[in-house]
Amino acid sequence: MSNDIATRITHETVQAWLDAYMHAWETYDPDEIGALFSEHAEYRWHPADDPEVGRDAIVHAWVNPGGNASDRDAPGTYAGEYHSYAVEDTKAVAVGTSTYWTDASRSTVARIYYNNWLLEFDGDGKCSSFTEYWMSPRKAAY
Repeated sequence: MSNDIATRITHETVQAWLDAYMHAWETYDPDEIGALFSEHAEYRWHPADDPEVGRDAIVHAWVNPGGNASDRDAPGTYAGEYHSYAVEDTKAVAVGTSTYWTDASRSTVARIYYNNWLLEFDGDGKCSSFTEYWMSPRKAAY
């Protein structure tokens, strides 16, 4: 990778990518999802999983979770809060939480996940590798 790439991948550019990721997850907009990833990106929902390979496969997996579009999160029931934690050259680590409510009133939390993401970016600032590590609280606090 060139030094030019390393100077463009910063905490700020990673945070901007994370903010776009959160919006894409909330909207399920295929164009927004696709804009996040390079053409041949790899996306792992869990570290030991075989990855979704390629932008089109990633978009399809997002808008059809488990192969069924009706399994999407209902509008207003998800909120993410993710932050750039470490950045070096083209790689980054992000940390944060994903919160899901039982309905859009957000009066009752259904589940929370604590996330650590390993990210790698290409020269255009698109994610070329995404690996998700997540855990639930030991004891539900909600």
